[in-house]
Amino acid sequence: MRVLKPFLVVIFLSVLSSGYSQKIFTEKDIQIIPKPMNLVIQGGIFQFSNNTKFVVNNDFQKEIATALITKFEKAAGWRPEISNVIPQSNYIQFKVDQTLNKEAYKLEVNAKNITITAKGNAGFIYGLESIRQLLPSAIESKNIVSNIKWEIPNVIITDEPRFQWRGLMLDLSRHFFDKNYVLETIDRLAMLKMNVLHLHLVDDQGWRMEIKKYPKLTEVGAWRVDQENVIWNARLTVNPDEKGTYGGFLTQDELKEIVKYAATKNIEIIPEIEMPAHVSSAIASYPELACFNQRIGVPSGGLWPITDIYCAGKETTFEFLQNVIDEVIAVFPSKYIHIGGDEATKTNWEKCPYCQKRMKDNGLKDVHELQSYFVKRMEKYINSKGRKLIGWDEILDGGIDPTATVMSWRGDKIGAEAVQKGHDVIMTPESHCYFNFYQGPQNEEPLAFDGYTPLSKVYEFDPIVSAISPADAKHVLGGQANLWSEHLPGPKDSEYMIFPRLAALSEALWSPKESRNWNDFTTRLTPLLQRYDYLGINYSKSAYLVTASSTADLVQKQINITLKNEFPNPDIRYVLGNKTLAGNAVKYTNPIQFKETTILKASLYQNEKLVGKIFTDTIIFHKAFAHKVMYLTPYNQNYKGDGPFQMVNTIRGSKNFHDGQWQAWLINDMELVIDLEKQESVEQVIVGTLENQGSGVYFPIQIKVLLSTDGITYKEVGKISRPFAVNANSELKDFKINFGKQNARYVKVIAGNLKKSPKGEDSWLFVDEILVN
Repeated sequence: MRVLKPFLVVIFLSVLSSGYSQKIFTEKDIQIIPKPMNLVIQGGIFQFSNNTKFVVNNDFQKEIATALITKFEKAAGWRPEISNVIPQSNYIQFKVDQTLNKEAYKLEVNAKNITITAKGNAGFIYGLESIRQLLPSAIESKNIVSNIKWEIPNVIITDEPRFQWRGLMLDLSRHFFDKNYVLETIDRLAMLKMNVLHLHLVDDQGWRMEIKKYPKLTEVGAWRVDQENVIWNARLTVNPDEKGTYGGFLTQDELKEIVKYAATKNIEIIPEIEMPAHVSSAIASYPELACFNQRIGVPSGGLWPITDIYCAGKETTFEFLQNVIDEVIAVFPSKYIHIGGDEATKTNWEKCPYCQKRMKDNGLKDVHELQSYFVKRMEKYINSKGRKLIGWDEILDGGIDPTATVMSWRGDKIGAEAVQKGHDVIMTPESHCYFNFYQGPQNEEPLAFDGYTPLSKVYEFDPIVSAISPADAKHVLGGQANLWSEHLPGPKDSEYMIFPRLAALSEALWSPKESRNWNDFTTRLTPLLQRYDYLGINYSKSAYLVTASSTADLVQKQINITLKNEFPNPDIRYVLGNKTLAGNAVKYTNPIQFKETTILKASLYQNEKLVGKIFTDTIIFHKAFAHKVMYLTPYNQNYKGDGPFQMVNTIRGSKNFHDGQWQAWLINDMELVIDLEKQESVEQVIVGTLENQGSGVYFPIQIKVLLSTDGITYKEVGKISRPFAVNANSELKDFKINFGKQNARYVKVIAGNLKKSPKGEDSWLFVDEILVN
């Protein structure tokens, strides 16, 4: 955003004599997200009042003006009027300029009036959204707020988006979200000038759109057996005769209402109807859609590999899908229809006589070409209806017509290759755009998919990667965030994963690349979060967390801890021991060294105030610290931790079992001996473990402690046993084995592995530290 500051600011004597102190706005007061392309700050302000009029020329302008008027009515207690006559002053007007681009707008504010100039409805919407963010954050209040000056600075904003596709995908299948939540999401997208809401309406775990020709899709496919008490990937296979009770769907009337409302916010709803895979819900409803007419239940949780897919050899499959598409097109006027196309395991196609005949008749050499045939055939049908096909980047496998639009999720390289082949591409890489990934330290976050996409990483996103030439860049339509909902049972869970990361993405997709600046964005984020507070949005505060990384110096027998935060030049302060941060905090500058058991507390500060959650860690030095460990059963080479001293380095692992602080055993029990190097009096052993049943990681079912003075003869001194129990969370747990004081040099610990999960899969045992006291 280029900001021009006039040299002279004129202050009227009448204002001074009235006693009214008029605020002089500066660049720091302009806190719009996404950042406008160009902005000029003028002297003075425009004051809203109950006499302010919105001058409109048509019903659409009236509708969008009413949205802002309603906010004044709730927050200020008065309601500006709508008029079709321009008064002398104190009004907002809309002007049409056909030379502007579709979503561009010009906002001119002076003391007498506000003018929004645009080509059409989209620009008028975005001009009003910028006015909204120029107003005090209290404009979002649902109740009257007193002592607020409802004024905005005199500015000239010239603005338009960098990319035409600025989207969010909501997964309604893994967990169902109703019409009201979708409508709320549309409002929040518009606030950030986003223009696409992609609805993932079909997946293995639920069919979410009413299809009148095939009622079983929602009578059967929309409901699954309730296993919500079990973590997603640990849920058991469902008996097809067991009735599902958990789920839901949207009627065609509800979807039409969503589409109509979205249009008033310049948001296009893109429906996704998965094929040929991720369709267990459809096959559970109509088994004849599969290769072998197999009866299955709607899966209650994770499913891999995905082998129950549509039969590509039966004509009835395509008849079904064409009928479904006909009903989808009747509801959604969107330019695009998304057909998924990802993650199809084609083993059934290799054995299916119908598929083999299809391959032979069409000269297809393998099942990859058969999938290409499938996608091309559906694309031809969709095109015949005047629509365009979008699919996940797997649709490229086996070849696809360049008219298909590719949604690239598996990395920059695939997206760049698609562009080079002439495809239009929407970039949505896992690395920056998967909002189902963690956004903060796993110990402090609700359960999420095992990846890490913090706010700062989202802000770094650029759809045009280095491998895409300037000539090919025209094929990059833009980007979007994807929110898969395996771990999101309700709207508040969904909100937490979307906000404020969506704000970062909106700026990455709207604002000129050269104007984007992380430091500047973080200063504008705070007032946006205040707006979210008024709106009741359950946004994440993860970006304000302090995180720590530790290293062990086993020679000096000390631990070094580095503190950090993702904001630029963070003001981190800390205390040691039992002190409180208030009045005692020390500014963090360099790694902190520890040589004895200590409590560390730290927090981020802004403007001399503590913000975010207080980070607390207890560094425990115990009798086994830095002593030799002999592994009687070797740990798995994929999880070596910090090497042979991992179990005795005092550094604890987190819920992120890829953090380098865990050792693990697959199927095998853990058995090791710690040599204290001399006889010590010991009375307790603590074994630090992790359970994440969705990832196949289970607590030990038994732990034994044995002591020896010579390393040959051992005596069992303690044992605990615990049966398997369902655990829907990721959990850290210290198992404590207490016994009377005894002298020993060698401590043997044996932890029993569950060996097989309830699903019959091999189980992992993870241990991060063995403390000897």
